[in-house]
Amino acid sequence: MLIDNIRLFQVIAVKGSLVAAAREVGLSSTTVSERLAALEAHYGVVLFNRTTRSLSLTEEGRTLLDGAKSVLAEIEDLETCIRHGADTLSGPIRISAPVDLGRSIVSDIVERFSQNHPAISVELSLFDGYVDIVGQGFDLALRFGSISDSSLRTRRIGSYRRIVCAAQSYLEQHGTPQTPADLTGHNCLIMRFGSSLDNVWRFGTGASAQEVTVRGDKVVNDGYLVRRWALAGHGIILKSELDVRIDLSAGRLVALLEDFAAAPNPLQVMFPPGRAQPRRVGALADALREGFRDFEKNASRA
Repeated sequence: MLIDNIRLFQVIAVKGSLVAAAREVGLSSTTVSERLAALEAHYGVVLFNRTTRSLSLTEEGRTLLDGAKSVLAEIEDLETCIRHGADTLSGPIRISAPVDLGRSIVSDIVERFSQNHPAISVELSLFDGYVDIVGQGFDLALRFGSISDSSLRTRRIGSYRRIVCAAQSYLEQHGTPQTPADLTGHNCLIMRFGSSLDNVWRFGTGASAQEVTVRGDKVVNDGYLVRRWALAGHGIILKSELDVRIDLSAGRLVALLEDFAAAPNPLQVMFPPGRAQPRRVGALADALREGFRDFEKNASRA
């Protein structure tokens, strides 16, 4: 019963309310409240700060949530080995990825992975902003750039350039920028990553590094939409080469300011802190790394 209550506690923490947790697990709100109270009585601590409008983890609650993930993962792996054999992978995986990358490369990798491991269910969440993988209950997340949270475990997939590009129709009408400073006279389509506006574009490396603050008539938090607007000739964008490589090869977009390119950005898989992770999560991480390698090989042949 203790393990079941810890599982329920984890659902409450992810959903952010007793009512939402009750709906998720198919129990009444009263039952969920009673089982949470029993768990708090067992440990002799308060796990959530409660008000009429919000629910937030206490320090003890955060400690339990951090430890619960690895403990429950080990229990699930043990149950899988006993019931289905050591070679069988099963259970749920929650993964977060950037929108454009998720719709293209990651979705294909997940599809193949699911075919190879039919006992595993994958929930793919696409979002371009910051993701709290612990608080939101993700098993792993794909993100570009350096990771500021040192408690997270990471595995590098590769390093990729961000490319300034636009459709030929836009360039024919508005001209082609020759230097980064020229971008200030162009309509740049800007991404929003959570609370951060990606309107400071970086160029060059070392002593030649420079930044340009760009402006435009459209801002969006969806990488797929900003690329689609660029394809329609609405403006200039700054996107990962993974997102626009096919469009560049097909001539739908034109790379700009290549002589001023900044250093590549790392693409990394992030895992929650903890000593152990389910074997199924490690298997998906391996599949992601291999899938991106295959994409690179196929792109180089194109």
